[in-house]
Amino acid sequence: MKKWFFCVVLLGLLGYEWFHQGREAAVPELDGRPQRQVLTDKGAKNLTVLSKSQIHQGSLLLVNREYPIHKSGVSKDIVTLSERPELTQGYALLDNSTMLSEQVAEQFSKMVQAASGQGVRNFLISSGYRDNAKQQELFADKGADYALPPGHSEHNLGLSLDIGSSQMAMSRAPEGQWLREHAWDYGFILRYPEDKTDITGIKYEPWHFRYVGLPHSMIMRDNNFTLEEYLEFLKEQGVITTSAKGIEYKVSYFKITGNTPVPTPSGKHVEFSGNNIDGVIMTVYP
Repeated sequence: MKKWFFCVVLLGLLGYEWFHQGREAAVPELDGRPQRQVLTDKGAKNLTVLSKSQIHQGSLLLVNREYPIHKSGVSKDIVTLSERPELTQGYALLDNSTMLSEQVAEQFSKMVQAASGQGVRNFLISSGYRDNAKQQELFADKGADYALPPGHSEHNLGLSLDIGSSQMAMSRAPEGQWLREHAWDYGFILRYPEDKTDITGIKYEPWHFRYVGLPHSMIMRDNNFTLEEYLEFLKEQGVITTSAKGIEYKVSYFKITGNTPVPTPSGKHVEFSGNNIDGVIMTVYP
């Protein structure tokens, strides 16, 4: 009897160990921290564990007077544009020291090439990424009415740029009009529109564009959302689905409180971005 009981217990322990080893497998690191992939009972999805630091990283970060950028939120692929001629085709630089995220520069280059095909060719970049020292210099020179303090400007991210025309002011230039109509198709948004100053807290800036990527820019265009409104919309909805350029996207918001497991589908592209407030947005597409 005792021998039978011992065998049952041993088999139970071995089965328990096999079950848990089968459920857990290492997955690529996120934010420099080892993550765990945990299979669901049906084996259809994984769980990716997101830490609170992920709230402050990504292309959808809200940066303003209330929410400063964290060090980890600065783009990791900042380049000096004048040193990368393949990224500066079709537009001019007002300053050869201008820096920007390489990914954003690639998308901007595609965008101005498309505009050139429609006869709009006089683009220039007047400002891109600024470090805190440069932002402090600008803030001291221009004052709080015209500049934000270090760490509170979108230019500190590396995802925003001031776009001009070599012919006239952007509010009147064909370049400005073209961007207002088409920038959304390339992942860019007019960050501080004229009719939303009460929401953004920033005066109308027809030259300031921010990269957020697809499908987010197109959702914002279709709903006339600022970034503030879009992030609040995602928080309220929880999950939305949309189509952009023939691709189906699923966008989900997750509130992050410590290490938070997030269901992640297998076999698809998955992108995470924090909102710089309290949560993370997951974008899934084929």
